[in-house]
Amino acid sequence: MIRAGIIGATGYAGGELVRILANHKDVKIEWYGSKSYIDQKYDRIYQNMFRIVEDVCKDDDLQKLADQVDVIFTATPQGFLAGILTEEILSKTKIVDLSADYRIQDVAVYEKWYGIEHKSPQFIKEAVYGLCEINRGRITEKTRLVANPGCYTTCSILTAYPMVKEGMIDVDTLIVDAKSGTSGAGRGAKVQNLFCEVNENMKAYGVASHRHTPEIEEQLGYAGNCSVTVSFTPHLVPMNRGILVTEYATLKRKPDGSLPSYEEVRSAYERYYGRERFIRLLDQGVCPETKWVEGSNYVDIGFVIDERTGRIVMMGALDNLVKGAAGQAVQNMNLLFGLPESEGLELVPCFP
Repeated sequence: MIRAGIIGATGYAGGELVRILANHKDVKIEWYGSKSYIDQKYDRIYQNMFRIVEDVCKDDDLQKLADQVDVIFTATPQGFLAGILTEEILSKTKIVDLSADYRIQDVAVYEKWYGIEHKSPQFIKEAVYGLCEINRGRITEKTRLVANPGCYTTCSILTAYPMVKEGMIDVDTLIVDAKSGTSGAGRGAKVQNLFCEVNENMKAYGVASHRHTPEIEEQLGYAGNCSVTVSFTPHLVPMNRGILVTEYATLKRKPDGSLPSYEEVRSAYERYYGRERFIRLLDQGVCPETKWVEGSNYVDIGFVIDERTGRIVMMGALDNLVKGAAGQAVQNMNLLFGLPESEGLELVPCFP
């Protein structure tokens, strides 16, 4: 059995890790770390775990935890892991970090967008960006540190990746319009996330300044081997889970001046995603909806070619707590230990 520890087990992403790993046949959770609920029974905090998890919450002592487990999931705020990670810890255990501390390769970009000093930049080059469908070959049993992508970024990158990789769009025209449920903001008490603030309301936030922007640009830049600048605008919608992105870009015309056909664009998506277990390419005319991926590790992707404007409209939907966080982290863990990538993740979407 793989011995796992979770730091931040009482946050939304941490709770989802517990839910998924509770049904993983090769994993036993040894440590439910929580800064706020030390010595309290886990099932008192999340009663859905009553008679499933009998353990009590422990502290967030990563040094002590590293001596007891094979893998640590850090579902923590930005700066936590970077502030305490050492070579000694990495020599003892593998880490899948759900924060942004090691996702961005340029430490100056990280510090600018997140507004904090990076305390352990020496590990950035070693960290593998854990978007499995793109970086699967780099996530091996020798990997020590995985930077688990964010929810907006996972959906935004995967939705556009084949078009950027194949050079079929003008990347300078890429616009990402994204919507997220309130769980994406975490479990902390914040006025702007109160029921009366969110219910029957929809709002943009982080306009032209959201910290997931450089992550999207960096990864799509690797795909297209070019510099990418996107206009990214997130919105908060009154639902618990889910992310929907709608992306717009100008299609590059063929030598005869015509636009690529639906079949040509579909073929490009099939080349990259046709055999992917967790990416579902929808039929022509079908648009992704968050309700059809809720509770699962799937990403649903569709597109429409707008002949009138010469643009392509690309759409993607996922559950921000599963494929956008915990599910993807388990997917990465499976790769780290040579297990089938889908182990523990055969989650059928919930409806209604």
